[in-house]
Order: sequence, then structure tokens, then C-alpha cells
Amino acid sequence: MSQVEKKAGLLRRTSSSKKPLKEKVVLMYDEIFAKEDPAKNNPRFWDELFLMKVNLEYLESKLESVDGEEVQRIQDNINSLFHHCVQALGEEHQIKVVNALQTLCALFRGVHQKNKSASGFDIINMLMGFDKAEQRMKDLMERLDGLLCGDSSESLKSLCLKLLLCLVTVTDNISQNTILEYVMINSIFEAILQILSDVSSRGQHGYDAVVLLALLVNYRKYESVNPYIVKLSIVDDEPTLDVSMLQYKDKEEENQGGFFSTLTSMVGSMFIADVDEKLSVQTNEAILLALYEAVHLNRNFITVLAQSHPEIDIPVTPTTPTPTTPTTPLGTTPPSLDMMNNPELPLDPNLQTSNLLITFLKYASIVMQDTKDEHRLNSARLCLIILTCIAEDQYADAFLHDDNMNFRVNLHRMPMRHRKKAVDKNIPSRPLVCAVLDLMVEFIVTHMMKDFPMDLYLRCVQIIHKLLCYQKKCRIRLHYTWRELWSGKVHPNVCLLLQVVNLFNMFITYGDTFLPTSNSYDELYYEIVRMHQVFDNLYCMVLRVSTNTGQWKEAASKVTHALVNVRAIINHFNPKIESYAAVNHISQLSEEQVLEVVRSNYDTLTLKLQDGLDQFERYSEQPKEAAFFKELVRSISLNVRKNVSLNTLSQDVLLKEFSTIS
Repeated sequence: MSQVEKKAGLLRRTSSSKKPLKEKVVLMYDEIFAKEDPAKNNPRFWDELFLMKVNLEYLESKLESVDGEEVQRIQDNINSLFHHCVQALGEEHQIKVVNALQTLCALFRGVHQKNKSASGFDIINMLMGFDKAEQRMKDLMERLDGLLCGDSSESLKSLCLKLLLCLVTVTDNISQNTILEYVMINSIFEAILQILSDVSSRGQHGYDAVVLLALLVNYRKYESVNPYIVKLSIVDDEPTLDVSMLQYKDKEEENQGGFFSTLTSMVGSMFIADVDEKLSVQTNEAILLALYEAVHLNRNFITVLAQSHPEIDIPVTPTTPTPTTPTTPLGTTPPSLDMMNNPELPLDPNLQTSNLLITFLKYASIVMQDTKDEHRLNSARLCLIILTCIAEDQYADAFLHDDNMNFRVNLHRMPMRHRKKAVDKNIPSRPLVCAVLDLMVEFIVTHMMKDFPMDLYLRCVQIIHKLLCYQKKCRIRLHYTWRELWSGKVHPNVCLLLQVVNLFNMFITYGDTFLPTSNSYDELYYEIVRMHQVFDNLYCMVLRVSTNTGQWKEAASKVTHALVNVRAIINHFNPKIESYAAVNHISQLSEEQVLEVVRSNYDTLTLKLQDGLDQFERYSEQPKEAAFFKELVRSISLNVRKNVSLNTLSQDVLLKEFSTIS
């Protein structure tokens, strides 16, 4: 008995014989792996095969065990099996369709597992025959498209999507999966959109469809024209883009841990607060990637982010208790879709409104709290890249700053020793840009750690800068408490310091166009003077670096130049404050007394005009972010491959469902 047969547990005993017998389907597989054409002595071989319950484990193991010479010997039979699988997808007998889909999955996985080092062309040749591959894949994609768009059962549609996910993720790097060239030529983009645009199908298949689209968009995206990118970029059908009738429900006890959940197919994940008030979050990189692609590629999606609807409590139907511990790997958990089947939402003007952007900001506020884990770090980076794209979009900026569109956004704040955990039941209703700024400031204030997340910190500062540029350009006086930003600490990295100093320069130079009141300007100068020692030390450091040879010489020189106005303010006001204290015999001035000195001495202050402060480099994925997205897609693909098992839809359940259909 072979090891493959033992491993798969393929033998059964008869009551009349001690000799174990193979299942009939296994015997038929063995015929396929023999040299002869299995249909030569049995013209009904293929019809009978697809009526048999698939033994996935045996078939995959058999494919993996074939050596080089055997591949050549049985290639015609493997090609024939693939061809008849595709033909069976057009059968009226649904059991045949189910078995053909599962057999195709076993073929894709088994052949790739055996031939990891083989070229894509060799794999295509073994599966289909290279001369027939184009037609075979055209037929396959047309059959799958028909099943997804037709009136097939939901189980069959789910199986089709899982087969496609299996096909896309059989290689670690999807861009090395040569078979996907045929998926590019024979696009199923419209079928995916049809699933997402229908409320019922979106509820059942939305997660798989969105993940599939996100992966297909990333196939050789920097090397050739990807039709999925082109088509996604021009979609303007709002119901399709709005793939989430999202709801956010936030239950938090004042004296104990709470349970947070967001029900949305785009950024759905489970948020859990334990008794120690340490938030953990099950990240979902695949859905975040899909959200990023939609925001980055399609300007119309910005309008979907802004679509408002009421926040309501969702009645809980008694069911089996939901486990509070994640049961599947990070990045692969489909969200709860209970609300998908209810397109009607109550329009009570007294209810708080929400939208996808608010849900995303709440999600990001938890993801960004803990960036030590690789998945959470990737998710936090992706959240900030999404916000970068939003901050650059004119329509999004107009919406974010619209004083007539106010929202209450309860961001989650990291517990810290110097502040109590806020349980604010009366969060003010403000333009959404305030929540974005709060999120950025919160990260800056709470992540001064030894293992400093430099990349994330830089992105936060850049997002703030882009929002300030819009406010300066449109002369928007946002009622926001800027002091929390001004008083935040900074890591002594030269590149980051330049960004931060230029933020201060934006306020100093253009603050009169966007700061809400003259008091805000006074507070800015107060903070600069109060922290003068920090700026003095900073100046000494960058001056020393700029006078030495080294890689940071040029950057340090830029920081030295950027500090000219900050130092002018300090050198102008400090002597006057000291003089005021001496004249009035006061050892330590109060804040109000310092502010009075500041207000009285603006006239004699001389500052230099600095150019380019309100300019920024627009976001570009290629080349700066290409390496990040390549690794992210690889990670997502590996997780999807681990979890896309066609046994998710139990064979027994499927066969029972279709057993009465002839």
C-alpha cells in the first residue's frame, strides 16, 4: 500500500473480505495517473467521475507525488481531466458542477505544490497543454462568469469565488502566477461588481468578492496594464462602490472593559477590550487593501466615504455565543454582515449620523495604538496611507472641513499614566477634519517609544501638513485646539525634525489665514517660548551635524535654515519676559502674564518669509510604496491560501443540497 493511500485514509473494508478496498473515485483517479487514456475502455468515464464525491486530499497528494518522468507520461490525462472539469461546469446536473469546481481547485493546488520551482509555462502545460491553454482558460472564465452572474444557488457562487481565490493565491507572489494572464484577458470584473451591487449577494459573498478584487488589482500592477485597475478607476456606480451598509455600535462600560464591533464589509473587524482596558484588535489587511485601492484609484469613491446614515443600535438575536478570541489568522477574518440585507435605515433627525469614514477613523484609532505586531504595523501604515490619499483630495477636504456637516466621533485613546481614560458621553459635534487631526495628534503624543515608529510618525505629520495647506488656501478658520499638537514631543530624527519645524513655520507664517482667533496665535508663541530649551538644543544638534561630513549634513542644514523664525521668536520674547519679571519682582510668571508680554511686543518682531511652506509632494505609490505593497499582498495571499478551503462549504452539505437535482 502506498504512503499516499495511507495518508489520505482511502481504504474501506467489506464484511466478506479482510482485504481493504479502494473507493471507486480513488480507483478512477489511479486510472487518470496511468499511461492509458481512462476513457479508452470506458466511454462514460468522465460522466461517472463527476458524479463521484471528490477526494481532494488523495487527488492533491497524487499530483504532488508525481515525479518528472511521470509528468510527461500522464500529461495528456491531466490535460483531459482539466478539460472535462471545465466542460462539467456547463452541466445541468448540479452535483457534477460542484465536483468539477472542487476537482479544479485540487488540480491548481496540487500541480503548483509539486512544481514550485517550475516556470509558469511548464505548469500551464501540465494543467492544460500550452497550445490549448488560451481556449481552456477562456472557457473556464466564461463558465465561472455565467455561474456568478446567473441564477445559480448561493452555494455554487460561493464555491466559484473560492476556486478563484484558490487560483489567485497558489503562488506566494501573485505576480509570478502566469495563469493569471488569462484571468486578465478574460476579465470577471463585471461579475464581481454585480455581486457587490446586489444587496443579497453582497451579504453572502461580499467579503470573498472584495478580497478577490483587491488581489487581482495587484497582479503585476507596476509591470503592465492591469485591466482590473483600469476598470476600478472608472466605476461610477454608487451602489457598487458602497460595498458596505455600515453600522458602528460602541458599547463601553465606565468601570470595566467593553465590547466594540463594527459591522462593515470594508473595514470590518472585531474590537475587544479586556478587563485591563488594553485594547486588542483583529486586523484585516485584505479589506484595508481593498479600501485603499478604491480610495487611491477611484475619485468617485470619496463620495461614498462621505455618505451619511444614522447610527442605530442593532437588535441582537439570541444565537450561539460569539467567541471573544480570534479563531482565524490575522488578515483573513470576514466581517459580520448582518446589516447587509437591510438597505432601509431609519431617518430620525435625532439620531447621530455616521459614514464609512467615521467607521474607518474609529477602526484606525484602535489599530494605531499597538504597532509592535507586524500585522498591526502594516494595518496602521495602510490606514495612514489611506488618510494621506483622502487629505490630498479636494472633494474630501471640502467635506472634511464643511461646517454644516458635523459629527461626533468617539476615537479610542490609549490609557496613559498622566491622563485618565476619558469616558466622554458628550463628545462635541464637529467637522470631520477635527477627528482626523485628533487621530494624528493622539498618535504623535502616545508613541514616543524606544522602538520609534518613524515611518508612521512622518506620515502623521505629512497628513496634518496637507490639511493645513488646504485650510490656508481656502482661508478656513477651524475651531480646533492646536495646543495639543504644539506641545507634542518630537523624536530627534533629522528628516522628521524638518517636517515638524515646517509645521510650526506654517502656523507662524500663515496662521493669520486659518487660526480661529488671535488668542490661538498668542498660544502658539507662548508654546514656542515655553519650550525654548527644546528648540535651543535642537538648533545646537543640527548645527553640529550640518558642519560635519556625513549623510545627514544637507538635511541638517535645511533644519538649521527652517529654525530661523522659531529662534527669532525665542530671542525676541525671552528677554522681554525676563525684563517683565524683574521689573515686577515676580520669580515665575503665570501663563496669562507671559501672554500679555507676547501681545504687547508683536510690533517689534521681525520674521523672514519662507517659500514653499504651503507646498507638498503628492502621494505616489510607485516607487516609494511599491516594496511595502508587494510584501503586504504576499502576506494577504498566504493567509487567504491557508484559509480558502473548499471544505469550508462541506461536501456533504453541498451534495445533500443538490442530490435531488438531476
